[in-house]
Amino acid sequence: MSPTDRSSGNAHRLARNVFNLLMGQISTTALTMIMSAAIARTLGPADFGVLYLVTAVSTFAYVFVDWGHGAYVIREIARHPERAGELMGSVLGVRAATAIALSIPAVLIGWLLGYPARTLLYIAALMAAWIPVYLGLTFGWAFRGKERMEFDALVNVSLKLLILIFGVTLLVRGAGIGAVILANAAAGTLTLVVAWVLYRRLDSNRLRFSPSIARELMVGGAPMVTMTIAVALQPYIDANMLSRLSTPTVLGWYSAAMMFASTLIAPAFVLASAAYPRLSIAASNRDEFRTLLHDALRPLLFVAVLGAAGTFLFAEVAIDIVYSIEKYGQSATILRAFTPAMVLVFIDMMLGTAILAAGNAVRLAGAKILSIAVIAGLEIVLIPYFQAHYGNGAIAVMVSFAVGELVMVVAAIRLLPRGTVHAGIALDLGRALAAGVGTIVVMRPLIQLSPFIAIPASIALFTGFAIALRLIRPSDLAAIRRLRKAPQPAAAEIAPAVSN
Repeated sequence: MSPTDRSSGNAHRLARNVFNLLMGQISTTALTMIMSAAIARTLGPADFGVLYLVTAVSTFAYVFVDWGHGAYVIREIARHPERAGELMGSVLGVRAATAIALSIPAVLIGWLLGYPARTLLYIAALMAAWIPVYLGLTFGWAFRGKERMEFDALVNVSLKLLILIFGVTLLVRGAGIGAVILANAAAGTLTLVVAWVLYRRLDSNRLRFSPSIARELMVGGAPMVTMTIAVALQPYIDANMLSRLSTPTVLGWYSAAMMFASTLIAPAFVLASAAYPRLSIAASNRDEFRTLLHDALRPLLFVAVLGAAGTFLFAEVAIDIVYSIEKYGQSATILRAFTPAMVLVFIDMMLGTAILAAGNAVRLAGAKILSIAVIAGLEIVLIPYFQAHYGNGAIAVMVSFAVGELVMVVAAIRLLPRGTVHAGIALDLGRALAAGVGTIVVMRPLIQLSPFIAIPASIALFTGFAIALRLIRPSDLAAIRRLRKAPQPAAAEIAPAVSN
């Protein structure tokens, strides 16, 4: 196979993977936003802030459940598909046991930090409710390792849809924060069944727990767990900083803004996840690795700057539609402050994925720890300042986060193999930023138009700038056309799996 054919094949596989994950992400995003709106409008900012704190604590505890297994399992299945049964059976057993064991320490740490008894009870309940959720989502690693992203998307959509159905039903009955926890438990159990059925359709290797494989997972995931802990530590610190240095209402505003922020950066996760198996395989071939990373970064920059420009222009519109501007108006200010960090997060996530694929997770984790220290130091100073002068200390979190992400991008560039990041990537970044600035300049005077007109117009305008500046190239459009024409055997496989 010639280098041109190989590049074309890589581009097609990447486009297919991105398409499948993106369709799933669009669906889960819509379901998540509907559920978040129902929760926020029912609970109010103060209780919504409590829920955010409980979620941040539980998420940090579950980092140790993850233990870096995801990247390791995906990489091993991508390289050795015949090992899927023993890897998946062992990782499911390890994760279930770890989640149960960590419930007590999670509550104990909350008690030491002075959380009220009600908050401690919610932490314990959410830790238990998430066990089937995490086990169901674990099957997505096998699907990604085999580059069958449509199955991973189906599992995620099933989970979000079920959480929405159960959650809204319980919220209507006045269950409060407990509605969210119960909905996760019920939806997670059903999703686990769906994921197992899909896995059996895809892989004939039966699940098998092996103590030796469990030890391999602990050792293999260890270099990555430091990075995983560092990533999860940031929202944990942010939530506790705001709970101590501001008010529950500000924490609620921040929670609403972060729901949008998490949604906005989800495409970065989609693009990075789609590229990871190919980057892992290409890690030993520097030229192919360099080309694949560049090909993955261009669409990422397009999405990142488009999202940042849209967020800057339409933050108030989004908050008003989902949460109501009367209760959560300050969330729009927080969200707009997030836009510089958003572009940096996209870049950082793809570069970090490439570093993981190249097997340099430990040094990347060291850079993340440095970034967290910078952010925490800035928050200690800036949260009281913004709280006193603007009544919204959460703005300081976004400002600090942008500085920390800049530290991460610089560190990631230094950690990649020499020559991986080149002038072409910087040129593409400049093109994307120019398209974003042009879109904001043109659309800002037209912001009073109906969002049904202004938002599509902004997307069309940015796309036009991107094509004119050659951020989008003819080869990208050709890859999309090939994707549309390619046969889709997965649909035939999904239908009987779901029916069963």
